[in-house]
Amino acid sequence: MAAALVLPLRASAALVADPQALYNDMKASFDKGAAHGWTFFDQLYYLAAIFNAGRAYSLQAPDDPNYAEVAQLTIDVGTKLHYNPLTNHDAAPWYVREAALYMQQHGASDEVQKAAQLVRRVDAEDDPQTLARLADEDATANLDTYGRDPDARLQQVEANWRAYLLTREASWRSKAFERAAKSTFPIAQLPTTWGPDFLNAARNAANGVSPYTLDDQFNARRLLARLKAIDPLHLVGSVNIISHEKYMTITAPADEYFGRTGMSVLGMRNELHRLNAYLDNGWGAHESPAGVLLAESVDDLHKVYPRDHELPALLLATYKTLQRIPTSEAHSSASKMKTILTVEYQDTQQARELLSS
Repeated sequence: MAAALVLPLRASAALVADPQALYNDMKASFDKGAAHGWTFFDQLYYLAAIFNAGRAYSLQAPDDPNYAEVAQLTIDVGTKLHYNPLTNHDAAPWYVREAALYMQQHGASDEVQKAAQLVRRVDAEDDPQTLARLADEDATANLDTYGRDPDARLQQVEANWRAYLLTREASWRSKAFERAAKSTFPIAQLPTTWGPDFLNAARNAANGVSPYTLDDQFNARRLLARLKAIDPLHLVGSVNIISHEKYMTITAPADEYFGRTGMSVLGMRNELHRLNAYLDNGWGAHESPAGVLLAESVDDLHKVYPRDHELPALLLATYKTLQRIPTSEAHSSASKMKTILTVEYQDTQQARELLSS
């Protein structure tokens, strides 16, 4: 079985980052966590540093001996922290899959089992209901381990709220209200990413707006009462635990090229304009190969520069364009664009637009 596994294609774009420097950052984050006594946040910080190093080795030095070490750490620490794409914000599912497949080929039996569970979670990106259920299970498992840690409590409610946004199943929203209403929930530490929308929903529920249930109204009023009692209220801003300084720049350089066709970000925008113009003139399925190649370039950008400011807009525009092309290949690529946007970039305006449509 292991012999049949094939590692995913690596991104072809160049990345100006030093894998060894990121490996050193990873080691430093371990020392920092050990000095702090390994809080839940320390563990997440360490995992983010592992992902940064792993992506750099994957993209630039896949034959380096450190590649295998970092892949194993990805599996071990990812398993320990119950990694789930819905609640992790490192935009790393592609690398987690690569590391997991590598360990399935080269790891001991226990590593193979851990890797299989991580692959299951990455695969669930394409199945919102399964991903929602696994996110709840994973966050609850973390809470069992870090029961007194506010970040673990936040993650459990976040998992339920994001599950609702992804699936539109009201039961997940109700569960988020119920858990956030508990006296042990750190209501003052709601992050600025998903917190404001969650509180807006709670206010609507408290006011008895349809279709919220009576239980929703009761729990929403409880959590809002706790919120009101905090004086002054300071919502804690989201902390970016990704070390971009060495791993990546926020915006891809204008002269960097992605995918098999070597598109720059400007080239992607131009290709979107061309594709839509041709589709307007009835070219339809004829443009399917070009649309698929565009999606590959956007995905390549996503792997190399996951925090590029233009990425969410490119994902949405590419999704909409591919949906216009009447072929299964184009629709498959469109589905991938949608998955990346709505799972890995759920807090963006573009993801909200797509999830609400």
